[in-house]
Amino acid sequence: MAQWTSAVGAAQLARLLSSQQERPAGPGTRRPPAYRALADGIRLLVLEGRVPVAARLPAERELALSLSVSRTTVAAAYEALRAEGFLESRRGAGSWTAVPAGNPLPARGLEPLPPEALGSMIDLGCAALPAPEPWLTRAVQGALEELPPYAHTHGDYPAGLPALREMLAERYTARGIPTMPEQIMVTTGAMGAIDAICHLFAGRGERIAVESPSYANILQLMREAGARLVPVAMAEGLAGWDMDRWRQVLRDAAPRLAYVVADFHNPTGALADEDQRRRLVDAARSAGTVLIVDETMSELHLDEGFEVPRPVCGFDPAGSTVITVGSASKAFWAGMRIGWVRAAPDVIRSLVAARAYADLGTPVLEQLGVNWLLSTGGWEQAVEIRRTQARENRDALVAALRRELPGWEYDVPRGGLTLWVRTGGLSGSRLAEVGERVGVRVPSGPRFGVDGAFEGYVRLPFTVGGAVADEAAARLAAAARLVETGANGGMEAPRTFVA
Repeated sequence: MAQWTSAVGAAQLARLLSSQQERPAGPGTRRPPAYRALADGIRLLVLEGRVPVAARLPAERELALSLSVSRTTVAAAYEALRAEGFLESRRGAGSWTAVPAGNPLPARGLEPLPPEALGSMIDLGCAALPAPEPWLTRAVQGALEELPPYAHTHGDYPAGLPALREMLAERYTARGIPTMPEQIMVTTGAMGAIDAICHLFAGRGERIAVESPSYANILQLMREAGARLVPVAMAEGLAGWDMDRWRQVLRDAAPRLAYVVADFHNPTGALADEDQRRRLVDAARSAGTVLIVDETMSELHLDEGFEVPRPVCGFDPAGSTVITVGSASKAFWAGMRIGWVRAAPDVIRSLVAARAYADLGTPVLEQLGVNWLLSTGGWEQAVEIRRTQARENRDALVAALRRELPGWEYDVPRGGLTLWVRTGGLSGSRLAEVGERVGVRVPSGPRFGVDGAFEGYVRLPFTVGGAVADEAAARLAAAARLVETGANGGMEAPRTFVA
């Protein structure tokens, strides 16, 4: 019986390999043999998660033709991978990817580190901050006081607690977007909201247009749902959305859905202006595409005197084109798994009906906590704490990067939680791999792209500040030097850092 569970074609593997930027050779460094470079490239794809574990690789002859190399080169690369534990083979079953014993399976998303690993590893993988106390404690206490009447019910509210739906509708109305509670469904985080929308609107094989780059976990969610992702390139820096390109893609590809983060885009930090928002809605309406707008970062404007653009749904008065997703996870705390959907009432009814076959509803206690924050003014005060934390962390991280890695390029966003960094020609995948060995965890650019794009980037979140930001930049600089020189071993174990 074959031990592989999926397969990677020769053309696909060649495309993924070609997306890797060649490692610069340092002074006196010899270029590795062709088979060694090929083996290293495949190993990085496995470690990065872009080639799954237990994926059958193409036959030697097929891959040699796709790469325009000799079959001997491919055979030697496969043999090196087998010797290192990254490939297993059996006569008649082919060869499939593996990881050596003791190595963790590569994660396709951006899972946070377990607490026990935080003493020696600086985690720049997860764009989330600690809870803004004392408001979490107060919200829980307030929720417990409101709980008794609900405890006498069945506790299942597929559309969400009526009080929270009403409060969220009032907040949209206060922003100039008249909204009824019937247009709101409370979900288990923004991920739960987008998963429900994708299952309702886009079956397996349907096209979904996505920004390129885009939020890694959403891209993986859509892949797992069987969607065909259609990337639409972002403009350089913080310019954001190329409306001519969007209109062309929506017209030519006719995707069923499109997903955008118009407010402090993850990962670039770009902010769509009102003209971009209007034109994007017009293009989606003309193409018959439903536009999912992720507002999870919308309240995290960090600079003083900042005027927030009108919500994207404000340019869709009929409510037929835009579905808005919000969440407490970025603005308040990731552990508060409360999200919501704003859409036309018929869409909400369909989402609620489909929920009977999913999770039935969202935890009552957490909904009561968010409702307490929104109804007492605690939300605004907690979000202001969050803005201050993120602003200070952003400024500390940027200062440390300018000192330690002056050749890296980025534009400093005015809000959000992430910095999108061009790494001076270094491979983001190699930096991520080496970074873990020197004590800093960072996601590489390809996690945020489709088919291996953005190899020359990493994403850095505003989750550490002060001395920790300085240490994180120093460890990134150490990783960069090792990548530049091609060093693979002899690295010291990361020292424990306490702050």
